[in-house]
Amino acid sequence: MEPIVVITVLGSLILLLLFSGAPFKLVRFIGQTAIKLLIGSLFLFFLNVAGTKYGVHVPINFATSAVSGFLGIPGLFALVAIQKWIL
Repeated sequence: MEPIVVITVLGSLILLLLFSGAPFKLVRFIGQTAIKLLIGSLFLFFLNVAGTKYGVHVPINFATSAVSGFLGIPGLFALVAIQKWIL
């Protein structure tokens, strides 16, 4: 497929979403979920970088990213507590 066709289609979709305001709740929900998972994985990454001198390492996977992304800092502390005292 020609690059100009792809750019035109993507541009028209972006303009359509800008004018319509993304009325699809499912699209908005998926976007917010993806952002929270990304933020959760960033929390875990920075925890693992800062926690290396204290012996704290929480693996970064879907479940831990979801917990730390949706629950925030308290979820991150809960993961550390589970890692240290339960596992």
